[in-house]
Amino acid sequence: MKKIFIVDDNNTNLIAAQKALSKDYNTFTLPSATALFELLEEVTPDLLLLDIKMPEMDGFEVMEMLKKNEMHKRIPVIFLTGQIDTSTEVQGFQMGAVDFIPKPFSGPVLVNRIKTHLEIEALIRDRTEKLQLRTEKLQKLQNSMVSVLANMVENRDKQTGKHVERTSKYIKILLEAMIEHGVYSEEIRSWDTETAIYTDGLNNAGESLEPDKKGSPSLDMVISSARLHDIGKITVTDLVLNKPGRLTEEEFELIKIHTIEGEKIIDGIIAESGDELFLQNAKLFAGNHHERWDGTGYPRGLKGEDIPLQGRVMAIVDVYDALISDRAYKKAFTHEKAIEIILESSGSHFDPKIVDVFLEISGLFKDASCNL
Repeated sequence: MKKIFIVDDNNTNLIAAQKALSKDYNTFTLPSATALFELLEEVTPDLLLLDIKMPEMDGFEVMEMLKKNEMHKRIPVIFLTGQIDTSTEVQGFQMGAVDFIPKPFSGPVLVNRIKTHLEIEALIRDRTEKLQLRTEKLQKLQNSMVSVLANMVENRDKQTGKHVERTSKYIKILLEAMIEHGVYSEEIRSWDTETAIYTDGLNNAGESLEPDKKGSPSLDMVISSARLHDIGKITVTDLVLNKPGRLTEEEFELIKIHTIEGEKIIDGIIAESGDELFLQNAKLFAGNHHERWDGTGYPRGLKGEDIPLQGRVMAIVDVYDALISDRAYKKAFTHEKAIEIILESSGSHFDPKIVDVFLEISGLFKDASCNL
């Protein structure tokens, strides 16, 4: 049986509401906000009927406290009031009330209004649960697709080992640190918001999704898409891709096309699947991770903030992993030497703001590399 709290300092109203509702609902009558918050420590209602004008704490003050509490902010609230004016209604709805019921109320009207709201709540809950399941399935499918494509590159390129796995961990660390330090944080959150829109913009409570600072599912999808940054290497011949020793100038030119080819491959997937929102970040990671801050990178020679942020972030992650890994033409550098090289390249190869964040949390990169 659904639980309904009725909060009113007028005992006549409490008795009338309980009489009207007790046949169909488990009702709790409470004479004050203090009594309400004491009961909320033990019981969570399906609906709260809340008087506006009460001594000690009025209904709006109660509503404000409820919305600040993670456990209670989703409880549907209907205001009870003896006088409804436009400003009162506007304030109540802005605070999150689902309805107003005038006093004195009619028992049948009260029952029908509550029945309607509870039915709507049930429909929303059912819809969002189904949406959540659909989204989880879609995310699994997308991650599987990314894994297959990334593994195809990894298996062909004998030089890089677990490059994709390592860079995925590094980029998660760096993006979360950038958000925490307020460096391009709004832009990163916008990637998250765009992906959240793709999942229909609702969470499992039927509310609008707001990107978290860390560990939000949609940001994880962005990080997953970074695994495709080298997908264009599929088009590079094995003779060049796995050549022992340094590449000639002509061979290096062939390697460089993997950025453009990566964009083309991802464009092809988008055209076939129509899945642009999920893959738009993958395309930017793939096409821009070899651009340089001073404009001397490839494929387009972009400079400064003209380079998409995805490329500027991946540039540091990609180079760090290359520096601490064995290659046919060099032995792995130490973590400390890699940090020194990246610092020296701040403002030439790398965005200085991102380098500053990287230096703050470089120890986390070292820990991640040791655990792989």
